[in-house]
Amino acid sequence: MTSPGETTPLLQVDGLDVHFRSRGKTPVAAVTDLSFSVNAGETVALVGESGCGKSTTALALLGLLPTSTASVRARTLRFAGRDLTALREAEWHALRGGDIAMIFQDPLSALNPVRTIGTQLIESIRLHRGLRGREARTLAVELLDRVHIPEAARRLDDYPHRLSGGMRQRVLIAMALAGRPRLLLADEPTTALDVTIQAQILRLLEELQRDEGTSVLLITHDLGVVAQTAHRVVVMYAGRAVESRSADALFAQPFHPYTQRLMRARPTPLVHQARLEEIAGAVPRPGQVTGGCAFAPRCTEAIDACIQAEPPELQVEGGTARCIRIAEMAPLDTKRKPEGIHV
Repeated sequence: MTSPGETTPLLQVDGLDVHFRSRGKTPVAAVTDLSFSVNAGETVALVGESGCGKSTTALALLGLLPTSTASVRARTLRFAGRDLTALREAEWHALRGGDIAMIFQDPLSALNPVRTIGTQLIESIRLHRGLRGREARTLAVELLDRVHIPEAARRLDDYPHRLSGGMRQRVLIAMALAGRPRLLLADEPTTALDVTIQAQILRLLEELQRDEGTSVLLITHDLGVVAQTAHRVVVMYAGRAVESRSADALFAQPFHPYTQRLMRARPTPLVHQARLEEIAGAVPRPGQVTGGCAFAPRCTEAIDACIQAEPPELQVEGGTARCIRIAEMAPLDTKRKPEGIHV
């Protein structure tokens, strides 16, 4: 997808570092020197296995990491021209759920099980729109209608457990809309949903982006979803961006060995095989990477130089990639994008 034109990005992240510390122990890095931007009306995807630092990045952007155990630093961390590192807690309260909203991965955990859907939605409306009473309830019904929940007025009095997973996810999107966000952080918004409901949720996000010009930072491991929705992609591994490119360029020719292995590991109806390819080993835990390329222990293309020094960021078509062997490796045949969910 072609990114919308924008002179100044809505969100600018340059050199983001997140460290966690515990008493008597050396702080460990969960995110290191991460840089990306999100333009108005654009979808940027953060991609990678669990433990790569995607959700930690989103929580850092919202100021939700505990200050007692986490430290967040960046050369630049700006939203709509505002320095996020300089915000006071009162300013964070106004920003969260307002200009920046988040859809969490598990809607059942994100919603209060002992309060009705209407109570929770109206609370968001009261906080971010200043409406109360009948006006707030009317808007709550309108928001549920907006996210295609049938019999919206009746559903306001339901508790979360009475709704399906897809309906609960729609409620979270409605709560996000209550603040009229300019940036929506979507953390695995289609996980654990069947493909039909996934397509409906993705279509709903596309409608929001088209009608409101909302920007989306999409956190996912599903390359099919990325292929369908993202303008640009940041592939993360062990807290670092190993490849950051336009979606069209990345799916046409992924450069980093990790990105290539992710592509090969995804099931496709075009390939008949006994079992899927897998990436041997696991993502290193924070603090385990002491030097060199973090992916080298799992990389079939690694040489001695890979474990001796961290690879530089190289300019490639459509963005950047971090691998000293990019020019030597055989290209991955990607004549087609991964099969996505038809929306």
